[in-house]
Parts: sequence; C-alpha cells; structure tokens
Amino acid sequence: MVLRLSGSLLCRTLCYGSKSVLSSSLTTVIRGAEDRTVQRLLKGLRSGQRASLAESITLVETSHPKKKIQAKQLLTQVLHQAKRSQSVQGTKALKFRIGLSGPPGAGKSTFIENLGTFLTSKGLKVAVLAVDPSSVTTGGSLLGDKTRMPELSRDMNAYIRPSPARGHLGGVTRSTNEAIVLCEAANYDVIIVETIGVGQSEFSVADMVDLFALIIPPGGGDELQGLKRGIMEMSDLIIINKSDGDLVPAARRMQYEYISALKYIRPKTQHWSTPVKRISSLTGEGIPELWDLILKHRTVMEECREFESRRRLQQRAWLWTHLKDNLMSSFMAAPNMKNILKDMEEGVMKGTISPGDAADVLLQQHLQALHQAQQHKACDE
Repeated sequence: MVLRLSGSLLCRTLCYGSKSVLSSSLTTVIRGAEDRTVQRLLKGLRSGQRASLAESITLVETSHPKKKIQAKQLLTQVLHQAKRSQSVQGTKALKFRIGLSGPPGAGKSTFIENLGTFLTSKGLKVAVLAVDPSSVTTGGSLLGDKTRMPELSRDMNAYIRPSPARGHLGGVTRSTNEAIVLCEAANYDVIIVETIGVGQSEFSVADMVDLFALIIPPGGGDELQGLKRGIMEMSDLIIINKSDGDLVPAARRMQYEYISALKYIRPKTQHWSTPVKRISSLTGEGIPELWDLILKHRTVMEECREFESRRRLQQRAWLWTHLKDNLMSSFMAAPNMKNILKDMEEGVMKGTISPGDAADVLLQQHLQALHQAQQHKACDE
C-alpha cells in the first residue's frame, strides 16, 4: 500500500513536473515573441516610423492581458532611454507638451491645423493627440479630427492620433500619458493634446502637459463664466480665437474682460502671469507671436526650475491614474462582484439603502474576498 501511494505520488510529481517544464517552455517562447515585438517597435520608434508609432499607441491602449505585458515592456525601455537622454542633455532633451482645451466651437481643430503647419514649416515635428467624445448609448466615436485638419494630416512631419474618450472625465483617456511618451520617443518635438472641451472636468489634462492653454471664441459669455468653471486658474495661456472680420471688436472686448478677470485670480506660479492673446486661426494672424509667447513660457519655466518639477508632478499624477484604474479593475473582477453590485444598485434606486452605505458594503465585501483568497493561497502553499 505504501509502495502504491509512493508510486502514485511519484507519478503525480512527474506529471506535474512535466507540466511545469512544458509551461515554463511555453512561457519562454511567449516572452521571446513579446521581446521580438517590443524590439521591433522600439527600433521603429527610434527611426521615426509613423507605422511603428501607431502600432505602439494601439498596444498601450489595449486591454488584452498578453499585449498589456508587451506594452509595459515597451514603455519601460522607452522611459529608461528618455531618462538617459535627460541625464546627458538636461532639459534640452525634453520635448514640449502643450494641452489645449476650450468649449465646442472655439476653433480648436482649426487652430491646431494652423499652428501645426506653422511649426512644421520651421522644421519641427508635431504630434496631435485629439480626444473625441464617445457615445453614451453605443460607445462609438466619430474620430473625425483628421477631416478637420486636412493640411496637417497630409504633412509628413505631423502625426494626428484621434482617440475615443470612452467616458473618461476631462476627455483624456487613461493611455494619453503613454501616447505622449511614445510620440516623444519617435522624435516629435511638440506634442499637442486636444481635449473635448466639456467644462469643469477637463483640466485633468493640465497634469500631463508643460503648458496648458484655454482657447475661447469671442462672444462666449462674460469673464464670470470663466471664473465659475475654474479652468482659468489652471491656464498658462488664454487664447481668444476668431479675431477676424466683424468679430474683431468682440474679440478685443473679450480680451479686456479676461485680462480684468485674471487680476482677481491667484497666479498659477509666481514666475508667470497668464497672458491673453488674440489670434485668427482662419487668417493665421497672431500665430507667430503666439508661438514666441509659448517659447518664452518654456524659457521662464526652465530658468526657475519649474519645468522639471512639473514633469515630476506629471509622473506622480500618472501613477495615481494607473492606481485608480487598476483598483477599479480589480474590484470589478472580484468573484460574484457583478451580482452583488447589481443587488446594491437596485437597493439604491429603490431607496432601501443609501448610496454611501451601499459603497461601504461593497468595499467591505471586496476586502473580505481578498482576505479569503490570501488565506486559501497560504493554505495551498
């Protein structure tokens, strides 16, 4: 009997051992394939290939488990390379990140088209990350930014990447930070992040750019509306667009109103006072002077060391974004959580339990499930 048990145990050990060896070999093969994909994309990024950049951004946007591992490997190597370049060249190695926000109809896409073609004519490479609103009903998105920027989309020194908002507040998706880093790895000098312009929630983009600009059309309301939204407090630059033709007097009046309103707002930094600039995206008037103003902002921020400190704060904000998303994903993936959540939602809608109490119950059950899973794992070991 003892011999039989020992034989059975030995057989199971050998079987499990062979499975372990097979699993290890399979993992090695998968990792080898992943490494080849990552190295191919890295090589393409370094040589500035648009196809490799597009594939890399698609990779970091995916929710596929295997591809997420590849995305992490790619981003790790890209970030290490950027760190090495910065240690050698200092802030000169850092590309310029510009965030652009404003209400619908402010002319953001036309402005980006005009500014982008102006920058490419000066020999700079421009990447545009444009976020389109997603349908609440279908989840779909038009992704029509390329149709609104016909000249820039044909420019070989420009890259336009429209992405669906997918319900993210601020119109900035979870992978926007990763896309910025990948564009920088592909040697794009200026990265412009355009948000969907939804109001109070959109200044989350300010946590990932070096300069945040608010663009508004003339006649869009008085300065109190801007104060109420709170976006002016986050702005490094305010742009009055459409200052042409019959709208020039209205644009000039809007400029004076915002200059007056800014006097009652605490500056974002003591080293920079937010300017208000009138331009015309239609005629191009004011675009060169606006770019000089943007470069002046970077120079001032570099001299007072705030440029690098902002980048460090961007990294911290990036950490918290991932942490919140991963915690939420873990919560939703917990066993039986969907059924429990459905019951709680029904209770909240019927009024039998308050939303706060329901949230506390859900969190407590999730923590208990994690504790039980940890105990089972300890017992198995």
